[in-house]
Amino acid sequence: MEQTIYFEDYQIGSSRMTSGRTITETDFVVHAGHTGDFFPHHMDAEFMKTTPFGQRIAHGTLVFSVGVGLTASVINPVAFSYGYDRLRFIKPVFIGDTIKTRTTISAREDDPKRPDSGRVIERCEVINQHGDVVLVADHIYIVERRAKPNSGSSSV
Repeated sequence: MEQTIYFEDYQIGSSRMTSGRTITETDFVVHAGHTGDFFPHHMDAEFMKTTPFGQRIAHGTLVFSVGVGLTASVINPVAFSYGYDRLRFIKPVFIGDTIKTRTTISAREDDPKRPDSGRVIERCEVINQHGDVVLVADHIYIVERRAKPNSGSSSV
């Protein structure tokens, strides 16, 4: 779905929750192949039985990728992703866990490089089926302003 939301329209505290997605063994294998991360924590069930986790844990980058992907249901043509800050892996995710993502607008600020736009910070919290937050990150968007600042030039 496409929805145009200008910088001025973002409301601090507004939030939404995505649908869920169950993490599978196939996700582990495909992600390991894409990234080259075949650490035993993700791929060796017998090794992981000897650890406090007792089973394989999902790659943090897998949880991040799926969690962020779940939020991609609304396309805003006047915004683009500037990146992510404060990414933290809070709790492990296991094969069979179902995750969803809650996004909350946490800040709006001027963009010093782009006077026609501002920065919108969206806190992303990936949550498992037990309601536990397993990952957090701040997604930074550059968003066009509806009201453009005076450019200082005039047409004659």
